[in-house]
Amino acid sequence: MLRSPSDDRWGDLLMADFRAVATVCEAVVELLRASYRPEDFNNELEFRVFTPRDFSSPMANGVSLFLYRIYPNGMNRRPSGRLGVDGRRLQTELPVELHLLLTIWGREASLQHAVAGWMMRTLEDTPLLAAGVLNAVTADVFRPDETVEVSLTELSTEDLLRIWEVLGLNVYQLSVPYIARVIHLESTLPEPTGGRAVQERALRMGVSETSAAERS
Repeated sequence: MLRSPSDDRWGDLLMADFRAVATVCEAVVELLRASYRPEDFNNELEFRVFTPRDFSSPMANGVSLFLYRIYPNGMNRRPSGRLGVDGRRLQTELPVELHLLLTIWGREASLQHAVAGWMMRTLEDTPLLAAGVLNAVTADVFRPDETVEVSLTELSTEDLLRIWEVLGLNVYQLSVPYIARVIHLESTLPEPTGGRAVQERALRMGVSETSAAERS
């Protein structure tokens, strides 16, 4: 999610950015659904966000999105929180990136290959998801000036096969890894006004110089 230096002008908006992860996943699926034309494939395609359980009874034809990993974004510093409705600064934001596995389903190899090429071209043509697209999925999650970048990424063959092994499936399906970044998860808690609360106290045992002298 890209931000401008003047983000605080949106500080009076009520946001619920803990929903951003789900919103981005659904927005990618919705982009594919809106771009799809049945006549291009002579087949009806489905587009859905999957959980591991869904892989045991997948769709016949279409594309599934599986969020398999969430990483902190190390290229960005943790920005300070926005101003809350009461004028207090909220706690620092958490920049993350979503690692997505888009899997192509189809009864025929030719259909799978056609859908794979179309899907990759469609996402390449729309690398940035604007706030209007994202908020159409879930309202008031992203500020009007924010975008999310969705791009191809690399996933080793070992990691890819390990994912399918964990899913418990014996048959591999053509899959393409993507990454969505940067999503700033906002806090709803204000910054502490003083020092952090003491969690524990360590007591040190020792012998004072006076006591040592008295014993001598």
